[in-house]
Amino acid sequence: MSSPRLQWAVASCVAAWAVARIAAADRYRPLEQVAVPLLSLTPQVAAAAGLAALMLDAGPAATAALAGGALAAVTVPRAIPRRQPAADGPVLRVLTVNLLFGRAAGRALVDLVRATDADVLFLQELSDEAVTRLKQAGLRDLLPSEMGDTQRYRYRGSGIYARYPLSDGLAIGQSFASQPTARVELPSGQSAQLVCVHPHPPYPPWSPRAVPRWRGELGVLPPPGGRDDPPVILAGDYNATHDHVQFRRLLRLGYVDAASQVGKGLVPTWGPTVRSGPAFLTFDHVLADPRCAVLATAAYPLPGSDHRALYAELRLPS
Repeated sequence: MSSPRLQWAVASCVAAWAVARIAAADRYRPLEQVAVPLLSLTPQVAAAAGLAALMLDAGPAATAALAGGALAAVTVPRAIPRRQPAADGPVLRVLTVNLLFGRAAGRALVDLVRATDADVLFLQELSDEAVTRLKQAGLRDLLPSEMGDTQRYRYRGSGIYARYPLSDGLAIGQSFASQPTARVELPSGQSAQLVCVHPHPPYPPWSPRAVPRWRGELGVLPPPGGRDDPPVILAGDYNATHDHVQFRRLLRLGYVDAASQVGKGLVPTWGPTVRSGPAFLTFDHVLADPRCAVLATAAYPLPGSDHRALYAELRLPS
């Protein structure tokens, strides 16, 4: 880049992005319609700021480096494993995936459930036709218990499948897509509260109602249980990343993000293409009660979906 004006324009852009992220620009209602979609790209901008610092002249490079350092401070911790609590209860293996209007419901998903030995499966964008295909592929043989709602929501349905008995779970508010809840009873006699998360997406950016609806539907999610309550696990497609203030409010309630706990919080789970294309954004999360120890997480491409299936292995408190 030889033009000083162009160099300063690049440096100014990354600096403005850093200010917007550090100041949580998406918490301000006049700005949220634009800020929420853009801030999803913060990890990519952090990398671009570092690259710009190497390519620009001294003044713009210093500005880009400072911006990159600020962005790294809020993104890099997701890639650092954390010390886990001394949980000594049973292990619960969970898997969550957005089926893209039911298209990814089939044998590949059932094979993944079998390969991961998942105890609980959270499904978003589940339709009646997808339920039938999964039954034909043998999902009920692995996970015979089911709670969900597809008839009222069509392709916006969701479901929770489990190896162990399910009963009615926590009550939460209404949402654009189904967000079913359930209580799973484990062979040890313990239980856990489950919520399949799928709020309205905060786009298209020209819609003045999309972001407020997304914000409100994340806001109805319950807090983690008290000390003597069953642990609460929220899993699904949040349409949100750590760079959104509304998602960080869930973490401030006490939840931990399973992937970040094991240093995989920057692994992307959504991409714009279906045929095993690259993923760019981390929209899918398993949030766990802070008393749970996270043993492992992994993201798996699934034919027919633009989301990766997200797996988490949790040890529950006794």
